[in-house]
Amino acid sequence: MAIQLRQQEDKMGKGQKHYLKNGKEFKGNTHKMPNGSLHTGLKHTKGSKIVVHFNELSKTSQKKARA
Repeated sequence: MAIQLRQQEDKMGKGQKHYLKNGKEFKGNTHKMPNGSLHTGLKHTKGSKIVVHFNELSKTSQKKARA
């Protein structure tokens, strides 16, 4: 079971790049919300923004991320 969870964590984002929804790569600290979404910052604040993996970006944002 622990191996399965670790493999799932690796697949879900450990070591993967994170992006803001506009396609800009985000390299800072993140935290996971109770619903599973990943946000900027170590703790949640009014300024926290959702970060996603490349495949979750819109086509327009993917083009920007590749540039």
